[in-house]
Amino acid sequence: MEPLRFEYYPANHLHLPLRRDILHRAVVYEGDATRQGTASTKWRSDVHGSNRKVRPQKGTGKARLGDKKSPMLRGGGVAFGPKPRDFSTELPRKMYDLAWRTALSYRYRKGELVVVEDGVEIDYPKTRFVKDIFALNRWGNPDGRSLVITESFRPNLFRALRHAGEDGRVLMEREVDVKDLLEMGRIIIEKGALDTILKDHQSDLVPKIKRQS
Repeated sequence: MEPLRFEYYPANHLHLPLRRDILHRAVVYEGDATRQGTASTKWRSDVHGSNRKVRPQKGTGKARLGDKKSPMLRGGGVAFGPKPRDFSTELPRKMYDLAWRTALSYRYRKGELVVVEDGVEIDYPKTRFVKDIFALNRWGNPDGRSLVITESFRPNLFRALRHAGEDGRVLMEREVDVKDLLEMGRIIIEKGALDTILKDHQSDLVPKIKRQS
């Protein structure tokens, strides 16, 4: 594959040093945001039943026991069981944007960032066709799976890669997160999609506006 032309990107976009700590925090932040937190159990106060003591406190030779909703009994409540909750965590916007550019810089320095022209599409929506393209360019499974990022929906490409998960996957720019940029062998991205990502994730580069007193 021969380059068509050279493009210039600032060093603070695609040549940042590797920061594993920031990448880790970004991946954890994204993972926490996807957790549903819908697990729910009944505590003893939620179980229907009488509050009457099951047996006397003393004299039976058995262990002390309260009402039939006790967690020690079958059908009773669950002690310290889960309730619906929000697992999402917080991460400063500037740190998250830095993680995006750090992930792209990591791919660039390793030679695993392939920038292609906008409007990438294949002629036929056939899995065999796209697998042949990947094999020809050494993008397939033997050389590491590839993530294709497009600016918008490409019917033939999306349909063909739907059943070629062993070779890679395709996502639109708005569906990608930091974890996606790190988990496959390489990134094949449209120039327009790359420019959009860099534009949307540069809050830490925008100078602060000083208020005049």
